[in-house]
Amino acid sequence: MAILGAGNMGGALLGGILKAGVVDKDHVVATVRSEEKAGALRAKYGCDVLAGGNRAAAEGAALIVLATKPHIVPKVVDEIAPVLKKEQILVSLAAALPLAVIEKRLLAAMPCFRAMPNIPVVVEEGAVAICGNAHARPEHHLVVERMFRAVGIVCTVEEEMMDAVTALSGSGPAYVYMVIEAFIAGGVKMGLSREASTRLAEQTVLGAAKHVRESMLHPAILRDEVTTPGGTTIVAIHELERHGLRSMLISAIETATRHAKERSKALAQKLDQDQPPAAKPG
Repeated sequence: MAILGAGNMGGALLGGILKAGVVDKDHVVATVRSEEKAGALRAKYGCDVLAGGNRAAAEGAALIVLATKPHIVPKVVDEIAPVLKKEQILVSLAAALPLAVIEKRLLAAMPCFRAMPNIPVVVEEGAVAICGNAHARPEHHLVVERMFRAVGIVCTVEEEMMDAVTALSGSGPAYVYMVIEAFIAGGVKMGLSREASTRLAEQTVLGAAKHVRESMLHPAILRDEVTTPGGTTIVAIHELERHGLRSMLISAIETATRHAKERSKALAQKLDQDQPPAAKPG
């Protein structure tokens, strides 16, 4: 396996797959920009890390992960395209970048995936959505899913849904962080210490999410189980509904999806204009 661009997301993925035993340290190589960063990752994980060397890393890998920023991905694809073979699997973590943009730069018809992992992959609780191109067969999907399950849960979606994924789970942690921040502030306002308020708030969110996942019940059912007639919870829920909490969150995801679509389209158009001539895939 080769992880090209082991920054925050790529580095988290590297640590996750090594910890889960998806691949051992002798069968993975990562690339970064500086020798200083390469040395730090070598010391941390004990695997091969190159400063640069994307082409060398990609040439010998069965699975190649493009973990650089979206505007850098096409340059990396252009760099490694001459050594890629149709038997390899290419995974892009640049959710804003359509697969077609990458495929146009390849010299071989190969299985390609577009993935949207979110930031909780750094604590192995990520939400990852993937989609594959026409050359991605079921066995390729299984390989990619196994890699991402090392850092969270994996959902397969159609590519046209990736912008909604970006708005929901990609940006979603930021919305939840705001909720946790508000919980903490509310507890402090009511007299709790900041430390106690923080611990209670974070565990409340974590526990509620785990309850939804493990019970497999609709959140509304679980909410009703907490809501007793005439109790404090129904009073608080009424206040949240009065201020439109649910509508605001739905609108936030809708607005973010629309922005993601516009960004993806603009990026694809710009990169198409910059695309160098390439041999016809075979």
